[in-house]
Amino acid sequence: MSAEATNPGNPGAAGRGRGRRRLELRGLRRIGRAALLGPAPRDGLPHALEHVAKVHRRHHPDAALDTLVRAYLLAESSHRGQLRKSGEPYITHPLAVTLILAELGAETTTLTASLLHDTVEDTDLTLDQVRERFGAEVGYLVDGVTKLEKVDYGAAAEPETFRKMLVATGNDVRVMSIKLADRLHNMRTLGVMRPEKQARIAKVTRDVLIPLAERLGVQALKAELEDLVFAILHPDEYATTQALVLEYAGRPDPLADIAERMRAVLSEAGIDAEVLVRPRHLVSVHRVRLARRELTGADLGRLLVLVAEDADCYAVLGELHTCFTPVVSEFKDFIATPKFNLYQSLHTAVTGPSGEIAETLIRTHQMHRVAEAGVIALGNPYAPTDGPDAPEGERADPTRPGWLSRLLEWQRTTPDPDTFWTSLRDDLAQDREITVFCADAPSDGSDATDGAAGEAIGLPAGASCVDAAYERHGERAHCCIGARVNGRLATLATVLHDGDSLQLLMAPDSAAGPSPEWLDHARTPAARLAITRWLSSGSQEPAVGPQGPAEPPSGPSPAGRPAPDGETPAAARATPGSVLAVADLPGAAVRLAGCCTPVPPDTVTGFAVRGGAVTVHRALCPVVARMAATGRQPVGVRWRGAGQGTHGCRVTLMAEAFSRPHLLADLTEAIAAQGAAVVSAAVEPPHEQRVRHTYTLHLPNAAGLPSLMRAMRQVPGVFDVLRAGRVRQAAAMRP
Repeated sequence: MSAEATNPGNPGAAGRGRGRRRLELRGLRRIGRAALLGPAPRDGLPHALEHVAKVHRRHHPDAALDTLVRAYLLAESSHRGQLRKSGEPYITHPLAVTLILAELGAETTTLTASLLHDTVEDTDLTLDQVRERFGAEVGYLVDGVTKLEKVDYGAAAEPETFRKMLVATGNDVRVMSIKLADRLHNMRTLGVMRPEKQARIAKVTRDVLIPLAERLGVQALKAELEDLVFAILHPDEYATTQALVLEYAGRPDPLADIAERMRAVLSEAGIDAEVLVRPRHLVSVHRVRLARRELTGADLGRLLVLVAEDADCYAVLGELHTCFTPVVSEFKDFIATPKFNLYQSLHTAVTGPSGEIAETLIRTHQMHRVAEAGVIALGNPYAPTDGPDAPEGERADPTRPGWLSRLLEWQRTTPDPDTFWTSLRDDLAQDREITVFCADAPSDGSDATDGAAGEAIGLPAGASCVDAAYERHGERAHCCIGARVNGRLATLATVLHDGDSLQLLMAPDSAAGPSPEWLDHARTPAARLAITRWLSSGSQEPAVGPQGPAEPPSGPSPAGRPAPDGETPAAARATPGSVLAVADLPGAAVRLAGCCTPVPPDTVTGFAVRGGAVTVHRALCPVVARMAATGRQPVGVRWRGAGQGTHGCRVTLMAEAFSRPHLLADLTEAIAAQGAAVVSAAVEPPHEQRVRHTYTLHLPNAAGLPSLMRAMRQVPGVFDVLRAGRVRQAAAMRP
């Protein structure tokens, strides 16, 4: 864990404690002085451990300190002679981490492990010795936060270390609590590092550890980490925000007057409540400034009302809305519907006598402890449950975080460290979770479901039906062909919202599979990785999903790089034997372009794409001209079997017609009469009495394409049938 050196001139120090109860920095300085005195006990307690013990006893009056004393003595002797880059004894770092956790109310086992968290990594002490002296539970926590060696893992050491910590956190969330406290102290003392190293550590903290602190509900750590990262990565904005806060510091605080009025109102109503002015931390002030452009004194903080019981929260809300003018749009009830990170509170806003808007939080004292410390406030969530109905010795995590279950699931199928690291950051970038009630519809299309109420599944905000399908069914979601959202048919691209009911429609044909555009709708790493694996398997051509015919993706590929026009990501290529064309590039995988769907005996050309694959386009496809204009060299391709078109193929056709009743039925009847199967169909709204139908069809024999197009042209009202390669040209000519 190699704690970084201290620096009293750290620019992140000033103002970082705004918006919450400060973790006691004076206690940290006291620890540093005591560490220099050595481990000599006084009344059985080492000098350096006195303040930690005092804070710990404040939260846990009956806590036994013998284990902490033994852990400190072992850590001090193991780290003896080691110095931090500031010249301080190394033992000050595990002591500071332990004090941070003690301030948040961590129980004794967590504090014991935090004292020892660097011993296995940085000293000669072994994990077996830790287990032997302190038990398997402490040994597990220490092992969970111990880094993997760069000597063994090279550049993959950091992502693999986080993978190891996530797996350990899946069994015991206290592992991540220790890691967060460790990172907070290292960020506080990062000042003497080179600027580029400060920036690298700050970015990892921003992308991974701050979202994890949010998900575990540890707002006290999250707020300070955000301010420290803000100071390093955005020093100018940090200085501007800090100057604004200092500018208002000498002015009267409008929130103090409103708080005094609230106390009088609640006292008169007989409600025992504590009303506090809670300053925002600097990042929160910066966000408010960006949202509102101009700040007032009331924007620098919020009011916090603390009561004893849940019912008192609603009583306070009623009194405030009666005696003050409420801002209705600001009301949120996180007591009836807690956030996924255990957070509970009532949010409202009221108008003061001078027109100031005072944002107000209403919660019980216990809710406040959980809001500040998250899972740490639960004590030991893994202690055997009591009661006659509880299985003896069973461990049950009361937090049951769905996001963590998802991370653990997809990391098992992501051996590549770079893919894991990218997917982890993407998943953690989702800052909210929704719950969807999912009951599958049968494949025969009837209205019956396999479950009356359905299964509740957790998804990140912004997730689509594609994500829900893979969350519910894993690899079997390849066969999903559609969905009903709240009883109405919807495309798989439909974005889901909290509380939606969902029925997934599954194809009876197990050979069905996802199309490349599903990647545009997938938000969760599990869905994206499963789709990419299927597309890269080359077992069959990419299917066209229920959204309509495949179009060249315009967004980034799964690897994060833009895909060239007309190409799907390299992962979506087929194997050399899976298509009808052969490239003049030995060993190259070949696939047919989805933008023009070439079939024998079309004149075709190819272009090499990422991963050594070759994409086959019709010679008249507009993409060919664009690639040639950029200097891309074509690759010779030819059809198998001399291009006789004796194999099945997939093709996209566009029918231009005059709008009339029953046109769709007549066209599909003509298509069926030619033996072609409709994979997908899209009908554009009529424009000046003309309409365009686009069909993606599977033909049993490519040689039947000309007769199929003739049959479609003979349908009354149809004046032209075009191949997909000419669709964009026709669209450009359309008024």
